[in-house]
Amino acid sequence: MKHILFFITALILTGAASAQTFKVPPYQTFKLKNGLTIYLMEQREVPLINVSAVFDAGAVQDGTRYGLATMTAEALLFGSASYTKAQLEEKAEYVGASIDTYAGKEVAKVTASFAVKDQDLLFTIIHDVLTKPTFDQGEFDKYKQRQLLQLTQQKESPRAVLSSYFNQFVFTGHPYANPVSGTPSAVSAITANDVRQFYQKNYTTDRAAIAIVGDFNTAAMKKRMTTLFGDWKTAAASSPKLTEPTVSFDKNRVLLVNKDDARETTFIIGGKGITQNNPDFIPVTVVNTILGGRFTSWLNDALRVNSGLTYGASSRFGTFRNSGTFAISTFTKVSTTTEAIDMALQVLDSLHKTGIDEKTLMSAKNYVKADFPPNYESAGSLANLLTDMFSLGFNESFINNFQKNVDGLTVARTRQIIDQYFPKNNLQFVLVGKAETIRDKVKKYGTITEKEIKAEGF
Repeated sequence: MKHILFFITALILTGAASAQTFKVPPYQTFKLKNGLTIYLMEQREVPLINVSAVFDAGAVQDGTRYGLATMTAEALLFGSASYTKAQLEEKAEYVGASIDTYAGKEVAKVTASFAVKDQDLLFTIIHDVLTKPTFDQGEFDKYKQRQLLQLTQQKESPRAVLSSYFNQFVFTGHPYANPVSGTPSAVSAITANDVRQFYQKNYTTDRAAIAIVGDFNTAAMKKRMTTLFGDWKTAAASSPKLTEPTVSFDKNRVLLVNKDDARETTFIIGGKGITQNNPDFIPVTVVNTILGGRFTSWLNDALRVNSGLTYGASSRFGTFRNSGTFAISTFTKVSTTTEAIDMALQVLDSLHKTGIDEKTLMSAKNYVKADFPPNYESAGSLANLLTDMFSLGFNESFINNFQKNVDGLTVARTRQIIDQYFPKNNLQFVLVGKAETIRDKVKKYGTITEKEIKAEGF
């Protein structure tokens, strides 16, 4: 889910690539008899085809076998009925094509990009990878050892694991707390057969979509996709749809993660956020741009530019289908831990007390509309957009009305947005640092729970 959320956030933080009037290009949608949804969008400017396939197979389906979704997505490319892993890599590399897989919090994706002239080969490979993966035992064992090493190494970098600790702290007991990369003990116990069973249970056509964008004829591509995937039979999805997590805090809480050799304290301050489908998503994004969503934000000005307490401070809303988080994050020297936290809280308090004036709002609107990713209109980005629309449950009006919704935000409305969506009470603090040095200083922020960063899990 992490990749999807980054893409959607980047999309919202945009205007149009030219003249700020971007509209989603025309596309067709149809569903095969097996329930698989297909999106087709012709883009004839470049002789390339891009594919994005999405499945309801993210880390929320891991249960207690944390990391299973990620390992399954990776293992799709460890060999298929017709190709070994080495053959898959060799054939793709020979024609300059790319095939990638990943799993996020809620979904898993397979993406590919290739020249039109190579489409027969690449569609055959994609079909084989999606419908006939072998999950080769030897390749899986080598990958698992690399994954375990990576899990050990990532705890050397607090910024790499801070979000995992925060999600666990906020969503304790709910699948949103599941760490996407897993934990050493869980990953150690996962077998190739576990991955195979996860695939059979969660890579089901009734909760999946494939988007094809590029240089092709729609009628011909519809026939090709029907021929390729029309006979693909999977079990019906059996994993229950996620319910909304109970995220209700009645007091400030602090999770202090001890790292004995830390020279910095890395921290998040936050709480409950919003879902991707919240009707106020765009106004929230504009206001957050002012607070911490750009380099000239209030948080960055206060903590980096004016005080030199950090190299960067930001705020963000992480969105899922049924919930979300709000988080202010940064890092600072151990000796300035409370100074940095206090300053971040002062900036958040200022947002609530003084609000936003017209000049500041206009600046944020212009920034949001102009900050369009330079590659957004590529075929690959559009293919991802279509599968994101499917998995996150929004349609093109969300994009097409973007500028109108940004322009329509008033100062009075920002006051309501701040009060409703930017938490100021019962905040949740997650700090990774040297506990012995900062413990007594940070207890003023709330009830402290302590963990060791070297301990298993998050």
